[in-house]
Amino acid sequence: MSVALPELMGEFAISASIAQWITTAFMLTMAVVIPITGFLLTRLPLRTVFLIAMASFLLGTLVAGLAPTFLVLVLGRVIQAVGTAIMMPLLFTTVLNVVPAHRRGRTMGVISIVIAVAPATGPTIGGVILDALNWRWMFWIMLPIAALALILGATMIRNVTETRRLPLDVLSVVLSALGFAGLVFGLSSIGSAAEGNALIAPWIPLGIGIVALAVFTWRQLSLRDHALLDVRVFKTPTFTLSLAMMAIGMMGMFGTLIVLPIYLQQILGLSAKDTGLMLLPGGLLMGVMGLIVGRLFDRFGARPLVVPGSAVLAVALWGMTTLSAESSQGTIIAWHMLLNAGLSFMFSPLMTAALGSLPRRLYSHGSAILSTIQQVAGAAGTAVFITVMTTATLAGAQSGAEPMGALMTGIHNAMIWGAVIALVAFAGSFFVKSVPADEEPDAVAHSAAPAPETTPVH
Repeated sequence: MSVALPELMGEFAISASIAQWITTAFMLTMAVVIPITGFLLTRLPLRTVFLIAMASFLLGTLVAGLAPTFLVLVLGRVIQAVGTAIMMPLLFTTVLNVVPAHRRGRTMGVISIVIAVAPATGPTIGGVILDALNWRWMFWIMLPIAALALILGATMIRNVTETRRLPLDVLSVVLSALGFAGLVFGLSSIGSAAEGNALIAPWIPLGIGIVALAVFTWRQLSLRDHALLDVRVFKTPTFTLSLAMMAIGMMGMFGTLIVLPIYLQQILGLSAKDTGLMLLPGGLLMGVMGLIVGRLFDRFGARPLVVPGSAVLAVALWGMTTLSAESSQGTIIAWHMLLNAGLSFMFSPLMTAALGSLPRRLYSHGSAILSTIQQVAGAAGTAVFITVMTTATLAGAQSGAEPMGALMTGIHNAMIWGAVIALVAFAGSFFVKSVPADEEPDAVAHSAAPAPETTPVH
């Protein structure tokens, strides 16, 4: 949908800070729903969870395709996101239960294609569709694909997980929703506040989100084995550091994906189709690298891959700060391919190291937390990139710069922000560790397990 932002802005007469909610609302909904998936995967059979996820995605696709207003379009994306939010932890948990430890690297390499290549190649598909049809066809074309997936899943998926009765703590659900929604909404509101049309002061939702997440964390620790989301996984250093690195990578990727199409279309004057084609080589490279990096992880572990990957990521984002209205298309493609190459060396090794460091009983919770952080980081990256761009653009316009020059200044500042956080990722990469391929996850992360209970003898 990123390449459709300019068209949506024109058709619905909205600004970039409003249009970004087509992406932010999707990721925000995922961040709110994903924490519940740990409960769903424990309480319901795998096949049932899959059917709920695909039915929701199918319904959301239909609503979005029929949307008469931007608000209804966002609603359709939200319904889609509910299904996607359930699907991602379901995927991780299934793989961890059925794939041997020594093959997880290459399997996670395939999963990294799903997570990273889809948004990377999506703009190309969207651009081709927009060049011949309107934005609604993005959903009409998806509709039969989603229906086919639902039918195949209903007939072929088997239950490979064990279920048990687990009470749903409603207060935890509410606190989780308030926390993650408050953070992302607050970040997104900063851009609207700069334009003077924010619904509420950004510090209010940000404050509510921080407090709600603090109380949520305290409640999960007090609930222990009945927690909605078992935060004791953060007692495992490998899991925590790998997750932080994943968050930085997601912020850089989604922030770039939202700003780069605006630069290509509004500064260079390219069509949606040409914009998509320019982003295609990077997406294809990430697809090829996902399989290669997964095999390298099974052989060498995470750190030898993550260190050079984060270095390449930083170089690529700093290179993008040099883009201007005179930059050649070849230069832009080269920087984008370098960015995706760096991310390829980070995503699957970090996911495998993080989840592989947990005991089996925490797989569903670790998967849910990893997926939650990915979406929150993606939404935050999108929100902050747009916020920085909008604020700098307005400042440039107020200082007397012509519109294109002011927008270019905003894009430049957004890329600088991304480049700075990439340096943080590079510094952290030297501390990443990975679980040996032949070591069973149940044998590690004992610090995350509760002490055994004993019954006193009188």
